[in-house]
Amino acid sequence: MTTVGVVVHEGKSLGGGPDELRRRLADAGHPHASWAFVPKSKKAPAAVRKLVDDGVDRLIVWGGDGTVRRCIDTLVADDAAAEVAIMPAGTANHLARALGVPGDLAGAADVALAGVPRAIDIGVVNGEAFAVMAGSGFDALMIRDVADGSKARFGRLSYVRAATRHLTSAGAGMRIEVDGDAWFTGRAACVLVGNVGRIIGGIDVFPEARLDDGVLEVGVVTAARRRDWARVAARAIAGRIDASPFVETTSAASLRIELDRRMPWELDGGDRAPARKFELSVLPRRIPVMVPAP
Repeated sequence: MTTVGVVVHEGKSLGGGPDELRRRLADAGHPHASWAFVPKSKKAPAAVRKLVDDGVDRLIVWGGDGTVRRCIDTLVADDAAAEVAIMPAGTANHLARALGVPGDLAGAADVALAGVPRAIDIGVVNGEAFAVMAGSGFDALMIRDVADGSKARFGRLSYVRAATRHLTSAGAGMRIEVDGDAWFTGRAACVLVGNVGRIIGGIDVFPEARLDDGVLEVGVVTAARRRDWARVAARAIAGRIDASPFVETTSAASLRIELDRRMPWELDGGDRAPARKFELSVLPRRIPVMVPAP
């Protein structure tokens, strides 16, 4: 029988809360599931390791993309084999949405307990795993700005507020190698590397992205003025962002990115200290995540 463990981000809410999930677990035959409560996502790795050491083979993660990422990173780093189920209690929940996990507690719990595991690719950047997206430049500056607590107050609107501050940021000179070959050299506002296609607002940044195809999608945006960004946004809303003259895209199993100055970067919505060099690779179908049964 599957041994279930739950990691709960205490700052995230969903439905009737952990008590409702506890009742649903008991009704499904898991009255003695192991639980760990963490005050912030960076505390999740220690909780995951304890649960895995206790014999858990299905890890239910209550939180947003950042909490899920921390848990997946721990499983990858420790070469652990637990399945992951998502209770989407965050702001955006991009991974859950991409996998078809319902946004309500009852639906997500049904998937966690009666769904099927789907092995998904995991990206690695500078030694850290991610499941959704990583990048440097405009998107990282935006995420850094909402990390001050405005996300808790304004939700998705906080990203819009932050984005307007950086539409004319200077960007950086970039050199990008894709699978060992030079692909892009020039100035850009941002570089994104995605495992899923859709971001905040339902915009398909990478329409061809798949979670289990063994490659990561890569995009560079060279927009420098507000009217350039307006044209990028119009193409994105129309579902044809790759047709924009200010966007270049490709796919890759490995990348090397060098900037001409240190810039903030992000992965799965979490900001990181500025850096100049990024090494990225993909782990094909590395983590099984519970999805709705067919």
